[in-house]
Order: sequence, then C-alpha cells, then structure tokens
Amino acid sequence: MDLWQVLAGLVVGFAVGLTGVGGGALMTPLLHLGFGIPVQTAVGTDLFYAALTKASGAWMHARNGVVNWWVVKRLLAGSLPAAVMTIAAIEVVGVDDKGFAWLITTTLSAALLLTAVFLLVRNRLVRWVREDSRLGLFRQVFRNHRPALTVMGGAALGILVTLTSVGSGVLGTTLILFLFPSLSTIGVVGTELVHAVPLTFVAGLGHLYADVGRVDGWLLLSLLMGSLPGVYAGSRLASRISDGVLRPVLALMLLGIGGRLAYESIVGVIH
Repeated sequence: MDLWQVLAGLVVGFAVGLTGVGGGALMTPLLHLGFGIPVQTAVGTDLFYAALTKASGAWMHARNGVVNWWVVKRLLAGSLPAAVMTIAAIEVVGVDDKGFAWLITTTLSAALLLTAVFLLVRNRLVRWVREDSRLGLFRQVFRNHRPALTVMGGAALGILVTLTSVGSGVLGTTLILFLFPSLSTIGVVGTELVHAVPLTFVAGLGHLYADVGRVDGWLLLSLLMGSLPGVYAGSRLASRISDGVLRPVLALMLLGIGGRLAYESIVGVIH
C-alpha cells in the first residue's frame, strides 16, 4: 500500500467534501499525471472508487426522501445501456492499448474542460433558462419532451463516464437542473448521486471484466483509506468557505489539468 496514494485519496476526498464535485475530474488526472498510472487503469479504478464513495451519500439522500425516482429511472434507462454498449463497441472494434489510451486521454481532456466551463457559468445559465421570458417556447418544448430528453441525457452521461469516469457530478447535476428546474438543490444532488452509483459500478465492471481497461484493487483500497476521512473533513469545513470562492478555484484547476491532457493527446497523434 502506497502512502502517497492514501494521501491522494485524502486530498481528493477533502476536495469532494468541500465542493461537492470533482471526484472523477480530479482523481483520474491525478493518478495518471501524478503517479504515472496508465490512463486505462486510472479510469477503471476511479469508477469503483466513485461508486463506493458516493454510495453512503446516495443512501442518506434516499432515506431522507429527497430523491426523484422518476428522474433516476429515466437517466438509468439511458446511461446503463450506453455504458454497456460503449464497452462492447470498444471490444468489437478491437482498439489496442495505445489507441484506447489515446481515446480516453482525448475524451478526458474534453470532459475536464467542459466541466470547468460549467462550473464557472452553471448558476448563471440555469438562472437564464429559468427566468428569461424569451425562452418560453424553449421551456415548453423541454416540458413536452422531458422523458425522451432525460433518457438521451442519461445515455450521453453513460458514454462519458464509462470512457473517462468524469461527468456524474457537475455535468449530471447541470443536466437535471436544466430539465427539471423546479427541483430543489438538495433534490438535484440526491437524484444525481443515486443515479451515479449504479452507473459508475456498471461501468467499472465493464472495465474489470472486459478486455478494455484495468482495475487495481490495492490502489482502490489505498484511495478509499484516504478519501473517507477526507470527505468528512471537507464536509465539516464546507459551510465556512464561500461557494463563490471554491468553484472558480476548482474550475481553474480543471482547466489546467484538461489543457495538460489535451497537449498529451495532441503529442500522441503527432508521434
């Protein structure tokens, strides 16, 4: 067991407890860029890490009755088949390790940059969609096609999470906020947590049993040993620090990490 990996779990867990987001967005790049772990192993291991760390939060939200199960079921109707089909497609196509690593790195960099942008503008975008009178027709179309749009959004998340382990936090909650603006904030968070647990678990199983990725059990254990106290400590401190400070800092971190991975992806194409 590597103490540095335990420390990495502690740092990322603290960030998740502090901000509510950033688990996959921080852990996978940290494992790949900081520890030199192959990106396939980083993603596969992080998927199980996400499922286990989010399970307790999902259970608490479900027990408190804030989860919208109608939304969860439709998100899963899109995300779980998409996750399975993504793994199957990679196996059928027969992408080699180098090609798969490039695919993950490229998709991961795009997911991180997109997540950073949404972190910076999410509240403003959601407020605009909810309140701008010029979007009345747009909102009506959303209401009329909400079930289909929810399944389609879940499918997009399923593909993204399976390839990168990123997307079940900021992007998932943003999707729910857009489609269901009347949900309370705690309802949005609880609903996405409950959706994220089976999605990350199924995607992790795909990486474990299919010949597309790797899962490192000792690495997973090390990360969990650090993350559990980290999440607790971050959650205790969260109420004392302004969200207006935390989100820009996290967004800038993700922009830097996403840019670094994009550079790595471009270099891979050149070489």
